[in-house]
Amino acid sequence: MNFHNRLQNDLAIAMKARNDTQKWVIRLLKSTIELAEVNKGQPLTEDEFLGVVQKEIKTRNESLADAEKANRQDLIDAALAEIAILKTYLPAQLSPEELLELVRQTIKDVNATSSKDMGTVMKVLLPKLQGMATNSEASRIVKEELNKA
Repeated sequence: MNFHNRLQNDLAIAMKARNDTQKWVIRLLKSTIELAEVNKGQPLTEDEFLGVVQKEIKTRNESLADAEKANRQDLIDAALAEIAILKTYLPAQLSPEELLELVRQTIKDVNATSSKDMGTVMKVLLPKLQGMATNSEASRIVKEELNKA
């Protein structure tokens, strides 16, 4: 089932269940995807869809940090609920150990030896992740591994 059909089915389920938060998040995600498709001029690929979902999660994480600074529990709860819904559209996340192993293998594959090679490593690594880890987490681990070398 492609992501458009899945979103439509999930929206129908949320409407029947009268789950306002889930309805709102799915509608927002659908409109963000439609906007991205209009800007691109063609339908999004699965990888591009995962990128949109990750971007929305990142936005919610930023909102969560702001809510925590303001000590607003209502906003914290709302952001956490939205993040949980959005994460259902991502593939299973890699464990820290699996991500570290993938980073090490990629560094070995591209013969990276210093932090100057970070761009090369990331260019090869990011397509392998396909939504299974955040780019920021991958970047952090690559930087740590290259600094060890």
